Amino acid sequence: MDQDNTRNTIIFVVVAMVLMMAYQFLVLAPIQQRRAAEQRAAQVAAVSHPLVAAQPGSSSFVSREQALAASPRVKIDSPALQGSIALKGGRIDDLFMKDYRETISKTSPPVELFRPEGAKQAYFADFGWAGQNVLLPRADTVWTAKGNQTLKPGQPVSLTWDNGQGLSFTRTPAIDEHFMFTVTSSVANTGKAAVQMAPYASVQRQGMPTLQPINIIHEGAIGSVTGALKLLPYKDWKKKGEQAADTTGGWMGVTDHYWLAAVIPDQKEAVHSAFRVTSALGVDVFEANYVGQPRTLAPGQTTTETTHLFAGAKKVSILQGYQDTLGVPKFVDAVDWGNFWFLTKPIFFVLAQLYKVLGNFGVSILALTVLVKLLLFPLANKSFESMSKMKNLQPEMEAIKKRFPDDATKQQQETMELYKREKVNPVAGCLPVLVQIPVWYALYKVLYVTLEMRHAPFFGWIRDLSAPDPTSFVNLFGLIPWNPATTPLIGGILGTTLAIGVWPILYGLVQWLNTQMSPQPNVDPTQKLMFQLFPLIFTVMLAHSPAGILIYWVWSSTLTIVQQYYIMHSFKAQNPIDDFIAKVKNRTAAA
Repeated sequence: MDQDNTRNTIIFVVVAMVLMMAYQFLVLAPIQQRRAAEQRAAQVAAVSHPLVAAQPGSSSFVSREQALAASPRVKIDSPALQGSIALKGGRIDDLFMKDYRETISKTSPPVELFRPEGAKQAYFADFGWAGQNVLLPRADTVWTAKGNQTLKPGQPVSLTWDNGQGLSFTRTPAIDEHFMFTVTSSVANTGKAAVQMAPYASVQRQGMPTLQPINIIHEGAIGSVTGALKLLPYKDWKKKGEQAADTTGGWMGVTDHYWLAAVIPDQKEAVHSAFRVTSALGVDVFEANYVGQPRTLAPGQTTTETTHLFAGAKKVSILQGYQDTLGVPKFVDAVDWGNFWFLTKPIFFVLAQLYKVLGNFGVSILALTVLVKLLLFPLANKSFESMSKMKNLQPEMEAIKKRFPDDATKQQQETMELYKREKVNPVAGCLPVLVQIPVWYALYKVLYVTLEMRHAPFFGWIRDLSAPDPTSFVNLFGLIPWNPATTPLIGGILGTTLAIGVWPILYGLVQWLNTQMSPQPNVDPTQKLMFQLFPLIFTVMLAHSPAGILIYWVWSSTLTIVQQYYIMHSFKAQNPIDDFIAKVKNRTAAA
């Protein structure tokens, strides 16, 4: 028996290493090579095909500082935002979020949202008027700032420009204490002829941003158009080109994982909205905009357009506040709630309330998991009862296989007779699990999309729940002063793959125990071995997931094991925990 165990252990280790190496070189390596190729292609495109807005005579994008210096500016300074407005073009194109930093370091710079044109990955909001046979403000128009030179809450800035042909333009941006700009644009016709024009507003991003490595998060075009939420991932956006619609009110913008920039017309105004992609010298320009209805301005008349611009963090309470006060439809849905929004929204609400009470987001995750487990307790009990009965039938099922080793039909008939005789329904253990899957997915989704988990500390070495566990077993979790990812013989993808921390290892252990407590599948030895290897495979695959996700899975699986053990122990079904306790008792008695 010991020889068999030793042989099985050796086979297990060898197969595990083969699978890890195969996953390393067949899956991860091509992904890294493809990303590196895409980065090189983007660098070549940036050097060889600069945007027209880059400095004359330049063969590449300019630095952010140089792009800022290309225009006189009005400073933005609010409790939540800092940056500036370019007087050349009148764009809001320089913006940082004060309360959010790039990393958890206190000296880390604030998160950048907008960047001026001319710099690589330019991103900005633009406002103006469209029309024919009339001189209107353009991207190179230099506006004049009247009065104060700093935009603050309660302190708007007035920008003016005269076209010299009888039209005087005024643009007055205001800002609140959060992330909302209110831009009031007016035109006075002091000439002798009537003119026709239409207001517009847009958010423009030049170049594809670095996207999240998982598909569970929506990034790209987003908006409420004709009363429905419109989502267009970057790849589909580029592939489909322009997506336009006539709508009343709504909003249109560009979203990242945690951040949003969106223009919001008057909710009673009929507008033509569009998500379009154009190419400027090899760079994809992604734009979300709207154009209002044309209006005729007679001599002596003035027309005014008010547009809101949201530029900041997708914090649910703030989005909900704007949705209520401004009447912006589905604005809180800028957070990617997913197809199970009817579950993710209430789950987030409970999690937010727990966070207010407990003050630690990681502890709030643990508490929420307990509440979900209690809610699903009856369903889980049904499932575990059925699994326990199935576990007790394993010896008889193995005996049936031995009696009819070459007759699969007879095996199935005898097995069904066994189920009927023992009053066991094999499907009964699956249905409760299927019902729980949407809830588990919704909770998983909430942890990924919620802004509150970003840079939130837990305990010990977990200082950021949205980042992977920083420890690694190959250097004894920091006791040995070396990093496998930077070692010449190991580095690269293999070094990163080997850097598996404490929480991923705990995840693998609880998943292994969970697997051992479940009825073993009635399959051939090779398939059974693969089934047993799943915990190891998923440990490697999920090792670099956010720590908050792993903590949730470990805690949830632990609670499942406790509940499952109680049921199995009650039905006297064989399980590894009772087996371990029995071995300890036997060894203690023998000693």
